[in-house]
Amino acid sequence: MCEPLDWLHLGGMERKAAIQNIREQANQIAAHVTAIHPLVPGLADPPTQGELLKALYELTKSVEVVKKQLLRLEKRDDSAVV
Repeated sequence: MCEPLDWLHLGGMERKAAIQNIREQANQIAAHVTAIHPLVPGLADPPTQGELLKALYELTKSVEVVKKQLLRLEKRDDSAVV
């Protein structure tokens, strides 16, 4: 079994790489969610379309939370250096 990652010992470079990788993945998720939007009308079923659009909106909000938290972490790291 793998040992849990010791977050206290994560170096600055490792954290920066993790932030960058997470940001890239979040951007990919956002792009895929955005690509789904124009496909929804093709379902031609208003109740389903409505539910899908709500779900896509929630996904978008969640991805934005991830990106916002990454920005906050970066700013906190930058202010600690100053």
